[in-house]
Amino acid sequence: MKKAENIIVGISVGDLNGIGGEIILETFQDTRILEFCTPVIFASSKAMNFVKNHFKSAVVFHNINDIQKLALGKVNVMNCWEEAIKIEFGQESPKIGEYAIKSLKAATTALKEGMIDVLVTAPINKSNIQSKEFSFPGHTDFLAQELEGESLMFMINNGLRVGLLTDHVPVKDIVDHISENLIVEKIDTIYQSLQKDFRIGKPKIAVLGINPHTGDNGVIGKEDDDILRPTLKKIKESGKLVFGPYAADSFFGSNNYKNFDAIIATYHDQGLIPFKTLSFGQGVNYTAGLNKIRTSPDHGTAFEIAGKGVADASSFKEAVFAAIQIYKNRLDYEELTSNPLKKSRK
Repeated sequence: MKKAENIIVGISVGDLNGIGGEIILETFQDTRILEFCTPVIFASSKAMNFVKNHFKSAVVFHNINDIQKLALGKVNVMNCWEEAIKIEFGQESPKIGEYAIKSLKAATTALKEGMIDVLVTAPINKSNIQSKEFSFPGHTDFLAQELEGESLMFMINNGLRVGLLTDHVPVKDIVDHISENLIVEKIDTIYQSLQKDFRIGKPKIAVLGINPHTGDNGVIGKEDDDILRPTLKKIKESGKLVFGPYAADSFFGSNNYKNFDAIIATYHDQGLIPFKTLSFGQGVNYTAGLNKIRTSPDHGTAFEIAGKGVADASSFKEAVFAAIQIYKNRLDYEELTSNPLKKSRK
């Protein structure tokens, strides 16, 4: 198994006019974190030095033009462009959006090629990144195309884990996206992630209803009775501990969520509003189901406070540690399952 400091954490800088640069610097200001990993920031030395000087940071960069020349135990900056760019904190800029995507694409390529072990993404602005070359609503959809597996947005914070059946889908279109195949696929993805990534042998999963009060026997919608209940019954009969659908309005307030290893919400706000209420600033957005590991903080670019030196890096730090821990858990899982007969003889 790799030594801790040899775990290479790739970092895409996100929107440089937002708080991404600040929370990256604050995270690695404490050099003790270098005992757990070696970070590689995909940006440019000019951009990162500008951010460093603005915040009067003591972080020392090791600048490289070739990923193979990274220095273990140091904060590496991989130069993805040479030109100077104008960083204006708090301003939405399509030009800055282009550099956010340059960083993301370079980091993703390194991840696919095994040059980095995990990827942690700083926040992007979903509006200014759109172009002919990049027409994805966010990181998750882009990485789903680039990597192998079935992606799922999985919000995690210690024992609280919330996955989504549908993520960046307009509310009016949610029901059209929910099918038996989708439910089976997402539950299977979460089930496998809980086993491989979180070392939970027999996961218990709760599923929230589609409609208020799970439809009230068809009075407030038939989708829970027609699609969700029969599909969950089939899944449970296959041996998975899957329960629901539960009425979403009281599920978290009653603390019922504490009885499960993961909760699946049927749409974005149904899951993320309670998750962020309970975990804001400490939660991590994990893209489960892929052959590579990617995490990010649970917040956005925060233009309103960018450049002021008041951003909280807690969620970004948690994202770094979560990526490292999931990476180690996967290595352990692979070792334990690679030759079960041999293991059983020991």
